[in-house]
Amino acid sequence: MKTQITDWLETFWLNIGWLNILDILLMAILVYGAYKLVKGTGANKVFAGLVTIVILWRLTDYLNMSLTAGILGSIVNIGVIAIFIIFQPEIRRFLQFLDTRTFLERGRKDLSFLRFFLKDSAKSTLNISAIAEACDRMAKGFTGALIVITKDNKLEYPLSTGEQINAIISAQLLESIFYRNNPLHDGAVIISHNKIVAARCILPVSASPRIPVSLGLRHRSAIGITEQTDAIAIVVSEQTGAMSYIKAGRIQRNITSERLVEILSLEFSNPVEKQAPR
Repeated sequence: MKTQITDWLETFWLNIGWLNILDILLMAILVYGAYKLVKGTGANKVFAGLVTIVILWRLTDYLNMSLTAGILGSIVNIGVIAIFIIFQPEIRRFLQFLDTRTFLERGRKDLSFLRFFLKDSAKSTLNISAIAEACDRMAKGFTGALIVITKDNKLEYPLSTGEQINAIISAQLLESIFYRNNPLHDGAVIISHNKIVAARCILPVSASPRIPVSLGLRHRSAIGITEQTDAIAIVVSEQTGAMSYIKAGRIQRNITSERLVEILSLEFSNPVEKQAPR
């Protein structure tokens, strides 16, 4: 068996040409680019499943497993239609990316699309103490708040529904945004790359039946956005003053400001801050 594998590898390397290498390289770039488009969205698991099915289909076809290859081939043929339905937002983004007027500009801004052999850039640091301090004060004052922090997904649609701010994070600014008489207090604040990007953003509301009826629209919106993307959310209840942390649709309720600092430090690879918010 070992000899057969060795002979097959030798034959493969002798018959492969530079066009084959280019073909493999282009396909790897396309797959990686498609993965970058769906990374951080709810479609990433579907994408991984489709890629797995295609690989198994080609493998079984190569091994002359006709029955399995036929079934997988039928699934792939039907899946072409499903791709256009499931990945409609991602396909639109990809076509916009290929727009000749902005292709070079976008390429310079997102060179990670072509960095197949390089690791993703390091996560940006986050002003955790300011966020925790603001949440702690708002919790003590029973001021409702909904803060969403992005990761890989840029949350382009929720950002388009809010008021653009693009300000450096500070506890005072967060508190003023969620002040009851402030017109921006209703909705979510979105933080990205250590900046308050937008306020009064509209988020998708989760329809999960597992959510306790005691939780209001803020909590349902926080759960909804984290179900569909890789963002995380922090909620301060206006009724109870309790802080909650939500990730991947799962909520941790009644956390302290110290616990919030620990969680965010682990999430964004920041050194754990020793001092708790005042």
